[in-house]
Amino acid sequence: MLIRKLTANRVYIICGRTDMRLGIDGLSAIVSGTYEMNPFESAMFLFCGRKHDRMKALLWDGDGFLLLYKRLEASSFKWPESKAEIRELSSQQLRWLLEGLSIDQPGAVRVVHPKIAC
Repeated sequence: MLIRKLTANRVYIICGRTDMRLGIDGLSAIVSGTYEMNPFESAMFLFCGRKHDRMKALLWDGDGFLLLYKRLEASSFKWPESKAEIRELSSQQLRWLLEGLSIDQPGAVRVVHPKIAC
């Protein structure tokens, strides 16, 4: 049982492959060094290995890091392969990813931000 409710304002996926032997220090170094982002912000950073059956999530909890790990037994994550890219995920895209679907669903309804004509 988790003692606190875990929240993150944003979720980022680190595309491509990450060495899954890395721990908190190594993953936070990737976030800050490679992507020039702050690992201490209220965000969850997702990483995946070569076989795409394991995922790690790094989350700053206000007083320390949480390192979450998930391994699929009979499937794999549909992880974007583009190298050296980080993408922000919506809550729907995160659900798709965790359900084994691609984060880019061609049939999904897109959010539209209409411009008001003056």
